Amino acid sequence: MRRNHLALPVLAAVLIGAVPAVTASAAPVPPAAPAASGTSNAQAGGGEGGWEPAPSAPWDTAAGARCDFPVHGEPVVDEVVRRVLEIRPDGSVKRVAYAGDLVVRVTNTVTGASHDADVSGSAVVEYGTDGSQHWSVLGPVLVGVGENGGNLPRGLHVVDGAYTLDIDPTGHKTVTMVRGTVDDLCARIS
Repeated sequence: MRRNHLALPVLAAVLIGAVPAVTASAAPVPPAAPAASGTSNAQAGGGEGGWEPAPSAPWDTAAGARCDFPVHGEPVVDEVVRRVLEIRPDGSVKRVAYAGDLVVRVTNTVTGASHDADVSGSAVVEYGTDGSQHWSVLGPVLVGVGENGGNLPRGLHVVDGAYTLDIDPTGHKTVTMVRGTVDDLCARIS
């Protein structure tokens, strides 16, 4: 299993647009940290060094939403924690780092075929006030894309390398790859 210094949380839910955790059109913004603007999370009592658990929820997608068949995803390793790096004057979270291993079992619920995807990539996520997100990523991340929902084709993909991921307020995802690979999970479990 790959070990990186930072890993993505709720990755499956946020990037896949899973049901019921979140929808593809509205990724969640983390709750505001208990700190005033300019205060670090560690000073605000966000746990040792400012890190707190950020577990990923199981998710399901219908046939045709990502793959041609229904898919279930569930973390089998989830040691993810988060640290709020910056808070806006209104108390809302602006930037968050995530750390810890995350392996998601992705299953074709028709055939039972599954694949354990190591998505322990590194990321710092900046949350826009309009619901947009900007991810600076190093390593593997599970990205789900609906029909015409991004610059990757419809599907479930493990994107690995150095890249950014922008999610606009409508949920449209744009991956800008510096260097890396894309693995089609729908093909792996079809």
